[in-house]
Amino acid sequence: MQQALRPRTAFRSAPGAVPQPRTRPGRSLIDADALRVLHRAARVLLADLPELTDRLVAVLQDQEPAYRAAMENDPGTTWQEAQRSLRHSVASLLDPRGTRDAARRCTWRIGATRAEQGLPLDALLHAFRLGGSLVWQSLVEETSRTAPEDVRLLVHVASDMWNFVDEHCTLVAEAYRQTERQLTWRRENRVRLLTAALLDGAARIADLPEAARALELPEQGRYVVVAVTGGTAEGCAAARSAVAPEGVRVHWHTAVEVDYGIVPLAEGELPEPASPHPGVRIGVGGAVEGLAAVGGARRQADTALRICPEEGGTVRLAAHLPAALVISGHELGTALADQVLGPLSRLEPADRDVLLDTLTAWLDCDGSAQRAGRRLYCHRNTVLNRIRRFEHLTGRSLSRPSDLVEISLALTARRLLRP
Repeated sequence: MQQALRPRTAFRSAPGAVPQPRTRPGRSLIDADALRVLHRAARVLLADLPELTDRLVAVLQDQEPAYRAAMENDPGTTWQEAQRSLRHSVASLLDPRGTRDAARRCTWRIGATRAEQGLPLDALLHAFRLGGSLVWQSLVEETSRTAPEDVRLLVHVASDMWNFVDEHCTLVAEAYRQTERQLTWRRENRVRLLTAALLDGAARIADLPEAARALELPEQGRYVVVAVTGGTAEGCAAARSAVAPEGVRVHWHTAVEVDYGIVPLAEGELPEPASPHPGVRIGVGGAVEGLAAVGGARRQADTALRICPEEGGTVRLAAHLPAALVISGHELGTALADQVLGPLSRLEPADRDVLLDTLTAWLDCDGSAQRAGRRLYCHRNTVLNRIRRFEHLTGRSLSRPSDLVEISLALTARRLLRP
């Protein structure tokens, strides 16, 4: 609630300005008389500062609910803040230049402190204006008591005083908003760091309660992590909104190339989210218990995302565990593909691809040559001939269960691990 009064001449020129015409002698005398009256009343207010502070605190308690609540918890802090502000305000009436910097520092501290405490900005600005009104009212009352004939002179300094009230209202608002932005950034950055630690599996046990509060999620409970990437920004946004059933809170974390959603599960499994836009890939990990296990759920979601085809779609890890085994052991998967499919490397690339595509279609069609033929637009006998050729070249038999498992995993490794 800082107010300070500058001499009227402070508004008439600036460094480098064109010289202004000299003011009329009568106006200068009026200004001098007005300042004399102002200073006389201000000295009395400064001497009775505790009483002036009591009046302001009473007004705040009566007219501003936010301050009323603050004073219920800590009345002494509000009283001291009001006293410091009023002291600088009244001192500024006596020595505008000498006290201006100190008054501004006091106002800035008040704005920053009240922002940290969460006091509404409207209430803070209202308090500053109430303080300005009280100082002005007290000046008028003191002058009326000691020299009623001089009250009319105060009108000549009124505009200067209220300019200072406005200046400090602007200053306290600037301090409040700047502090609020800093607090918001710190809070958001802390949430981001806590979430990243959870997803990386690096969160400390001691940080889990804070993480639960920051993410507004229970520390204990079942969770699944969903990874979304690819496509357009609009497509990813649509996928994120479709990840969880309505009413379920999902906390999203944006990494370099992937958006991760931490989804709480009440019971059962997460319904498979649809990918509404082409190119958007969604990987869904398995359910884990508690926020402490979210790092493992994120790794599962990453694995599911690696299985997801480039053209887009959704992969739930639990439905693709063999592929997950292959892709999790990159070197072993590559070795298996080389061992099983290596003999085909002597063929022309087009010929090799025909055999492998036919075998893949036959497996996808549960060993039905007729259905595979329809998918490949060829006769079932053509499918069977290609399969027999594959068996001859690789020395493996699709009727032998162990060979069938190895061939299936090798095809998966070739599809997922190809450079």
